[in-house]
Amino acid sequence: MKKQLSIVKIGGNVINNSEQLDLFLHNFAKLDGLKILVHGGGRRATEMADSLGLHPKMIGGRRVTDEANLEVVTMVYAGLLNKNIVAKLQAKACNALGLSGADANVIKAHKRVVKEIDYGFAGDIDEVENKAIALFLNGGITPVFSAITHDGQGQLLNTNADTIAAELAKGLSLLFEVELIYCFEKNGVLRQVDDDDSVIDQIDKITYERLKKEGVIAEGMLPKMENCFDALQEGVHKVLIGKPELISDKHIKHTTLLL
Repeated sequence: MKKQLSIVKIGGNVINNSEQLDLFLHNFAKLDGLKILVHGGGRRATEMADSLGLHPKMIGGRRVTDEANLEVVTMVYAGLLNKNIVAKLQAKACNALGLSGADANVIKAHKRVVKEIDYGFAGDIDEVENKAIALFLNGGITPVFSAITHDGQGQLLNTNADTIAAELAKGLSLLFEVELIYCFEKNGVLRQVDDDDSVIDQIDKITYERLKKEGVIAEGMLPKMENCFDALQEGVHKVLIGKPELISDKHIKHTTLLL
């Protein structure tokens, strides 16, 4: 029987709120069993870039990462935010290890091919080295992944954290029974974006396609949902979406995704 593994992705809104982050990390540290944390931090990176006069360009909610902004996101994601999170988890008796994709060669990617839009040094993932990650997990270490990958040729790449979480879940589902949890500021996937109580409890692939056509699921939620269903089709046991409190109380409102 496979060991159970929880992979939790946390967004920038929680990271930027010290009280919310501390509560989340308290609950994460108490999660039973093997676990991995994946974090974003785009807002903090934007603030840092603005302070340096770089003013990053955004297209469709995605960052265009030129060479200067790649340096900023690497410093913020893999440095400042990642190490702060790791230190806070150590204070909560969770033996965490901060990682980028380059560390132990765990996530290889390639620079996104230019089609209609050039996103610069944005990375699309090719491979997850699940055996190396399993060594950390089975050794009692909790990996904490920033949103930085590499191409195997010395080039770092800025990669969407939702995608990293999904790709980790897919790769590790070969070795573990994986539960993937996306935590953000809403109670789940909402029928009405301005009504946080309009949570859709369960969504399967057919329902998703219908909600997408109706415009209920749109814009920034679309790539998150595509990542989720891709993960389920590749062997991930379960995908949950909701507020950070979800990791400590599965009975609160949230959305469960099914094939």
